[in-house]
Amino acid sequence: MPNFCAAPNCTRKSTQSDLAFFRFPRDPDRCQKWVENCRRADLEDKTPDQLNKHYRLCAQHFEDSMICRSSPYRTVLRENAIPTIFDLTSHLNNPGRRRKRIKELTEEEIRMLKERKYDAVVPDQENHKSNNDLEVHQVEVVQLGQGPTLTAEEKENKDYLKSLFEILILMGKQNIPLDGHNSEVPTGVFIPDSFQALLEYRINSGDEILRKRFETTAVNLEYCSRTQQRHMLEICESCIRDDILREVRDANFFSIVTEDAVSLGGEEHMPVFVRFIDETNNLREEFIGFLTCEGDAKTLALNFHTTLTEKWGLNMEFCRGQAYVTSSGLSANVKFVASQLLEMYPQAVHTLSSTCALNIWLAKVVPVAGVSIVLGTLKDLYSFFQKLPQLKVELERTIHVLFQGNEEKAADYKNLLQTEWISRHDTFEIIVGLLQAFILCLDKIASDNSFKCNTKVTSRAFILSSALSDFDFLVTAVILKNALSFTRAFGKNLQGLTSDIFSAANSLTAVLHSLNEVKENIEVYHEFWFEEATNLAEKLGVQVKLPSRFHTLQLTDLQPDLTVESFYKDALSLPTVEHVIQGLKDIFSEQHLKALKCLSLVPSVMGQLKFSTSEEHNTDMYKCDLPNPDTLSAELHCWRVKWKHRGKDVELPSNIYESLHLSDIKFFPNVLALLKVLCTLPVIRVDNEKYEVGRKRLKEYLKNTAVEHRSCQLAMLNINYDSKHDLDLMVDTYITMYEENRAVANSEMSEEV
Repeated sequence: MPNFCAAPNCTRKSTQSDLAFFRFPRDPDRCQKWVENCRRADLEDKTPDQLNKHYRLCAQHFEDSMICRSSPYRTVLRENAIPTIFDLTSHLNNPGRRRKRIKELTEEEIRMLKERKYDAVVPDQENHKSNNDLEVHQVEVVQLGQGPTLTAEEKENKDYLKSLFEILILMGKQNIPLDGHNSEVPTGVFIPDSFQALLEYRINSGDEILRKRFETTAVNLEYCSRTQQRHMLEICESCIRDDILREVRDANFFSIVTEDAVSLGGEEHMPVFVRFIDETNNLREEFIGFLTCEGDAKTLALNFHTTLTEKWGLNMEFCRGQAYVTSSGLSANVKFVASQLLEMYPQAVHTLSSTCALNIWLAKVVPVAGVSIVLGTLKDLYSFFQKLPQLKVELERTIHVLFQGNEEKAADYKNLLQTEWISRHDTFEIIVGLLQAFILCLDKIASDNSFKCNTKVTSRAFILSSALSDFDFLVTAVILKNALSFTRAFGKNLQGLTSDIFSAANSLTAVLHSLNEVKENIEVYHEFWFEEATNLAEKLGVQVKLPSRFHTLQLTDLQPDLTVESFYKDALSLPTVEHVIQGLKDIFSEQHLKALKCLSLVPSVMGQLKFSTSEEHNTDMYKCDLPNPDTLSAELHCWRVKWKHRGKDVELPSNIYESLHLSDIKFFPNVLALLKVLCTLPVIRVDNEKYEVGRKRLKEYLKNTAVEHRSCQLAMLNINYDSKHDLDLMVDTYITMYEENRAVANSEMSEEV
């Protein structure tokens, strides 16, 4: 979409001019000076944010000294730039309809404008007397030099690069892989990849710039090298990320959230999201890229911090939360990353992510081989039944037959299977309750003639059935179910309403007390847990035995009298309970609990506590984030009184989102600041699904894209499908970074020769 100049009597737009166009500044004082100099009466009632977002001035309205041209392709304004060159009289000769209403100048305003122009152009020459005369009701039109004019060759090159960028952006948004085919190409045969095919299609559709560029190119040559494609995609990724992070910087406070590692380009990468409150007071969670998770804990921590701060330009001093959802293999390294960031930035509280059930997170931090195997098997099991609708139908039929005497229970299980059941608080209850149904269904699929034509399905069903029928899997699932039953209600509250989260923060002590009691009496608890596992094994015809890894370690010679029950007590039950306790202590630090207790600022929580809350003690950690910390105590008192003595028909806001959108919240600036910071904590749920669509798009991208076709840059374009793209900026950046550098390198090589 072209940019139009907002200056009166100026009809320039970006598509018809090589001039640079500049946004109105966000700074209120500078923005007001721009509006005053424009003499646009219809702009005076607009906010700086509105002007910055929707209005531009072209370079024609700035003195040469106000413009900095670092290259022929890049033009920026100086920080104190004020537009002073306007045509305010030509409309008098054409009295027709004017969309840009010009406000007439008074003599006093002309004098002030003259002084402002003088100060802006020569701020360091206070004693120099200006010789410019400004007539009443008229500002002289000054012809400003447009800087280096692009040659026909340079303009053609920019148009050519725009076409290439447009094709790459289309491929990213539509998730079209660059290769386009997996089959091997016979020697001597050239088959164009997806990028080249789209180039040819565009040429055949009438793109004369591309046609002229490639009309002399041999048909068996690549139109655009892989290196050039990679460079251009990197610029696309960077521009999209910069647009998001610009909003983050405007919001000040943010939190970082990572998801489980995924395979990209042959390496494991963590998807990274940023949470912040935008200018409309909505909590948003945006995808900003991938971080490699190769190397040891120290390497990962260094790379994580360097990428966030130096490469992406985030100021971590404003980070107020961090959350990580990782597999059990990476949990130790990620824990080190979190501790390092917390040491450098004490206010970046390590919390749970609102998208991850507490019990799943706790299971992932248990460094026991059997637990990792169970989690991996459950993931494979869930994926298997998602592949074909017939598989789900067969599973539901098996459940119906197995639970014939209890139709209500069968219906409940069928409904649970329609959800993402491997990510729930009661995942282990579900797998234990449906283990027999899963095994029977998988055995039938593996031997059923209706699936014989699909050997991949039948072989996979056989492998999964064997894994589920192993006693090590069975006993681990049962022990996880029982050990994590003490945290199930607690974790469910953390993903509930604001009042539930506040209650959870105050119930952690009771949860830890119960788990410590289990740890002290592990012999008694394990006896019940193991009995449940053996009864289930007998029902399923599974042999009770030591795991194969036990024999691999040849521990039988060391402990000849060791029983299966005592082995699982020492190797599974006790370590699981200990790591669950430690995991809770790690994630719910004193600082985290204080932050959650600040949720008593939400009116519904106040009402639940009979308005006898005392938030000031818990808000100490956020004193430096407040606009007026000295008045916090009085403001909190007024906030409580406001809701305690509300009208009978006034409902209490039930969450932070509703509180932030109160019409009179602006009269409580400290409360507003506190609510904004609290809202960015990763443990707080995003109320509006449209503001976390990036997470869903990431899942769809990974689901629909083969591992060998995945790309960090293409994923960025696909996930941020709705983002706007400044093609001029992308082209200028590419020319500056690569073409100019290449020209300089070639020149140096010529000189050496």
